[in-house]
Amino acid sequence: MTGNTENSTSYWRTTPLFWAPVIVALVIVFWTFRHSLEDMIHHWNVWKAYSYGYLIPVITLYHIWQRRWELARIPFVGSPWGLVVVALGLGLYLAGTLATVFPVVQYGMVVVLMGLALSVMGWKAFRLIWVALFFLFFMIPLPGVVYAGMSARLQLLSSQLGVWVIRQLGVAVYLSGNVIDLGTYKLQVARACSGLRYLFPLMSLSFIAAYLFRASLWKKVVVFLSCIPITVIMNSVRIGVIGVLVDYAGIRQAEGFRHMFEGWLVFMICIAMIIGEMAILSRIGSSSGHGLSETFRLDFGESIPANASSRPRSAIRFQYPLFVMLVATAGASITIGQHQDIVPQRLNFSEFPLRIGPWVGKTHRIQDVFLNQLKLSDYILADYVAPGAGTVNFYVSYYNTQKPGDAAHTPRTCIPGGGWEIKKLAQVRIPGVTMYGMPLWVNRAIIKKGNINELVYYWFQEQGRLLTNEYAVKWYLFWDGLTRHRTDGALVRLVTFIPPGGSIASADRSLRTFAKEVAPILPRYVPH
Repeated sequence: MTGNTENSTSYWRTTPLFWAPVIVALVIVFWTFRHSLEDMIHHWNVWKAYSYGYLIPVITLYHIWQRRWELARIPFVGSPWGLVVVALGLGLYLAGTLATVFPVVQYGMVVVLMGLALSVMGWKAFRLIWVALFFLFFMIPLPGVVYAGMSARLQLLSSQLGVWVIRQLGVAVYLSGNVIDLGTYKLQVARACSGLRYLFPLMSLSFIAAYLFRASLWKKVVVFLSCIPITVIMNSVRIGVIGVLVDYAGIRQAEGFRHMFEGWLVFMICIAMIIGEMAILSRIGSSSGHGLSETFRLDFGESIPANASSRPRSAIRFQYPLFVMLVATAGASITIGQHQDIVPQRLNFSEFPLRIGPWVGKTHRIQDVFLNQLKLSDYILADYVAPGAGTVNFYVSYYNTQKPGDAAHTPRTCIPGGGWEIKKLAQVRIPGVTMYGMPLWVNRAIIKKGNINELVYYWFQEQGRLLTNEYAVKWYLFWDGLTRHRTDGALVRLVTFIPPGGSIASADRSLRTFAKEVAPILPRYVPH
């Protein structure tokens, strides 16, 4: 019998000689990616929208185990393309580390695992498990900016649809942003109620359900994509029902155990709807009449026959190039961790003037619990007032070096995290204001919490650049870390209160006037 012959009564047996280099390679990979793993697990523990993450690796291993007999009958010949995939994943690791973006590093880890599998097994065996490995991408938290943007949009959409449901049930209601005004009670559709807690786990479940569904590709695609409208609609129905219950029975209907139970019940209904959808699809087309039980592959897989003969697998063919790449990247991770970025000379914010033209300031201290999260090198937080102008809250967070988890936090993420709704966001130029010889462009945001409105200007100062785009910030961090050995930078934020009935134009004048006064001073504290 030749090495490439498959036979139902023979199989390939894995031995310690085969597993030893595989296990060593995995140990190197997980050690190299250890910080990104810690960040991912932290998100699973802290963010309820990602708490399902622990189940993803378990489900992946189960589906690989399901195909054990099919894999055992295929000789592992390896593929040099696996080295290319591993190199791509390690490139993502280096790029994500230098750009201080943990999700990119985490995506790189999954790509490396897929490349290892392809290198060891070859295309024929890899085709059996690539979907299960791809499923690991669902355990990775979204970048904060993407999450905040999705959450804000879903909050508004769910609020609008929820109010529509309330009105259809005969209850008078008024909607202001994401605040549902029932007259006696006001309900705020918080970020936790945006629907992302349903959407992320439901997308994962619908993906694996589509994979197990023995049906044509279009049916699998429908099953997977349908989780999005199902989530939005059911979350809106939940908000509407809560609004009606609060109107009739009081605010307790939106609090405590009742609130949690309603959320759990809606999630179960979403799952039931996807299963029902699969049952209907299983009866459409050439496979109609078979039913869901015959088209849903949920079993323990075939076992290896007791009378089957076996031959040992040899060690993986591409182990030496693999180990060179993995060890080199592990060494690079040590070097990056020990590397000392160039830190330019600058003045400390403790020396920042509290009188700037007509503006007089009073500093405030950030609480230790927040400082531990921000991990900044220096900061100023102060309220400045001037005759004829509103109070301007001035905040700058400066970082000598920026690494994954220790970098400037974008207000686009932090503002919704504080319970504020971003009503409007645009990039505008401040007339007559320059810094580093360039015009000052800022992100201009109108934010709201309940009946409170504020105007926010913010921008990033990165080594002589004035940036408003968070993704551009990450790119320059990567490029400057690579070419300049510098990752220092700062976030600058100006905020002023818009009084009820007050003019937004007046708030703009206050922030622009203050920006013009502070612009010549900042470069001494945030150097070129």
